[in-house]
Amino acid sequence: MTGRVLVTGGAGFIGSHTCKALARAGFTPVAYDNLSTGWSDAVKWGPLVRGDLMDRSSIDAALAEHQPVAVMHFAALSLVGMSMTDPAQYWRVNTGGALNLLEACAAAGVRNFVLSSTCATYGDQDGVLLTEQTPQRPTNAYGGSKLAVELMLRDFGMSHGISHVIFRYFNVAGADPEGEIGEKHVPETHLIPLLLEAVAGKRDALTVFGTDYSTADGTCVRDYVHVTDLAAAHVLGLRRLLEGRGNGTYCLGAGRGFSVREVIEASRAVTNRAVPVVYGERRPGDAAALVSSSTLAISDLGWEPERSNLRQMIGDAWAWAQGPGFSR
Repeated sequence: MTGRVLVTGGAGFIGSHTCKALARAGFTPVAYDNLSTGWSDAVKWGPLVRGDLMDRSSIDAALAEHQPVAVMHFAALSLVGMSMTDPAQYWRVNTGGALNLLEACAAAGVRNFVLSSTCATYGDQDGVLLTEQTPQRPTNAYGGSKLAVELMLRDFGMSHGISHVIFRYFNVAGADPEGEIGEKHVPETHLIPLLLEAVAGKRDALTVFGTDYSTADGTCVRDYVHVTDLAAAHVLGLRRLLEGRGNGTYCLGAGRGFSVREVIEASRAVTNRAVPVVYGERRPGDAAALVSSSTLAISDLGWEPERSNLRQMIGDAWAWAQGPGFSR
């Protein structure tokens, strides 16, 4: 199978890794990105279209020029804390942008759609191994807006015949093992790159937000998945659609949770350096524990999370963090 795939957010962390995976699978990824958080240097395997999902005419033009066989939708605001303080922006951008994109796909006859969703749609369900059937109860505007996009996609599937695969994934970490791309956010908010910055002396200390959660050591527990494994799943989801096997929804994680303190300890083992730590209050909207069951993706898509062990993810991220990074 070949063809062009429009990848919204294709200059971002997950989108750029998926573009590389698409290219290796024989597709031509077209990165559609406004570069507000993405990096032009990360676009290496196909053209870059600089556009904004809030601009419907820009989407229409991209679809008309490139005539993709499918759309992969990653572009979104994704900071849980900011979604608590400025929910209007999250509803406006995440749902409004997705609505523009879905309307454009319907008008252009693009009938295959892969959605980047999130475990944040489940909310705080401690002690529950989250599956595709777990009730979705988001506790912040980020999770709520993503759930709304899932529901929009369902409705557009019924009304316009858009086949879709939805991936709800957990904490994405690591970097390209070949060192071509990696994770860089401004500001950085993800645990592993933050602690590696502290290890490298690029920040004074890592702040641990909350030590009184109902977990074994009092810190938040998360399931971590390697970004290259995640990208591979998206290619498998695309193949499912192009083979006419219908819609699917899948959780993507490693199936095991690690506390913040466990991640810190693993980083010490990988880098052989201490992590300077300070402690802060809980952040509004943070769940105590989010852990995935990915058995459906493994059995139905043939997904194999090969690099999603904690030391491998930290090791790949550490190798990337010591390189030159990106520039716009």
